Amino acid sequence: MSDDFCLDLKVRDYECDLQGVVNNAVYQNYLEHARHEFLLARGLDFAALAAQGVFPVVVRAELDFKRSLRPGDEFRVTVRCEMEGRIRVIFWQEIHRREGDLALMARIVATVLDSRGRPKIPEGLIEKLVGNRR
Repeated sequence: MSDDFCLDLKVRDYECDLQGVVNNAVYQNYLEHARHEFLLARGLDFAALAAQGVFPVVVRAELDFKRSLRPGDEFRVTVRCEMEGRIRVIFWQEIHRREGDLALMARIVATVLDSRGRPKIPEGLIEKLVGNRR
């Protein structure tokens, strides 16, 4: 989608396993880094939210691996966000190699916990995350 947030990255050698491909766990790092940059781009600082007693947390991660990334590959991580119900935030993410090949599709389900550990999305946060799309 044209309104997806995009972050360009490059595979570092140490992120690969003995088979010469990016280790599966590393993809989670790529996705999380892109989500944090997505938040910053919308004026939401992860550390500042925590200091205010607002704790975004992942409750489910569904990753579909399509094609392996290799050392030196340049790639783009996209992030699109929408609400599911009143307390669940869905991050739709994809990783594409620079050549355009789809490497991974992900559906990350998150919520926001208050300082007592209860799900509660503060007023104004939804609009910053999803804009007019609900």
